[in-house]
Amino acid sequence: MPDMPMPTMTDRAMRSRRCTQGCDASVLLNATGGSEAEKDAAPNLTLRGFGFIDRIKALLEKECPGVVSCADIVALAARDSVGVIGGPFWSVPTGRRDGTVSIKQEALDQIPAPTMNFTQLLQSFQNKSLNLADLVWLSGAHTIGISQCNSFSERLYNFTGRGGPDDADPSLDPLYAAKLRLKCKTLTDNTTIVEMDPGSFRTFDLSYYRGVLKRRGLFQSDAALITDAASKADILSVINAPPEVFFQVFAGSMVKMGAIEVKTGSEGEIRKHCALVNKH
Repeated sequence: MPDMPMPTMTDRAMRSRRCTQGCDASVLLNATGGSEAEKDAAPNLTLRGFGFIDRIKALLEKECPGVVSCADIVALAARDSVGVIGGPFWSVPTGRRDGTVSIKQEALDQIPAPTMNFTQLLQSFQNKSLNLADLVWLSGAHTIGISQCNSFSERLYNFTGRGGPDDADPSLDPLYAAKLRLKCKTLTDNTTIVEMDPGSFRTFDLSYYRGVLKRRGLFQSDAALITDAASKADILSVINAPPEVFFQVFAGSMVKMGAIEVKTGSEGEIRKHCALVNKH
């Protein structure tokens, strides 16, 4: 596969999951002073593309130093990476400024867990001023991206606590669970990588939702989408409509998500390097 890191970086970012202190590119910051940063938190360990963002930033700094923030670069790159793999285009409002704080614990506290049920998921989105529709449509970003086995292995081996392959999540299609166990051979596997949308993870399409309806969502949080009547109805309505309908609602939720608690004016800064706070 050619080097296309940004879809992986944006798969869960497109679900509002990265904006712990607002959409201020704090996830790009390296750890400093012995304190771990957001990128060191377990939900972020499969993120790639940091070097890609750095290359974009270096080119922009050469042409127009101190003008384009890392936060805007991430928002624009997310949009363009979706377009490259067949998804929609949307206008990205710019003018964000970069945050100067990145704390591992905040990522752990604020990024919705893959084990969440529907009520927990919806509350997490509402905490960021997003609604049910945003939850459903931004979840569609799972049509791209990857996950480590330990994000879902309890669904395969230890769902009720008894342990073993007979203790699987009953909401997971048994054939899909068997295929996952061939890849994730132990409960504690934290190195093996699995596609979130098997067979289609390089294409932005509706196959994620079709998988969820067949009980083949990778995470419990994916399966949760069809436990709520309104959420399931929304999915069915889009599945039965032309792809352009999903593209339109997804793009609208992306614009809304990209405005979460942004820093503007004199807030934050425009970093010279996306992994480092400016020296003052």
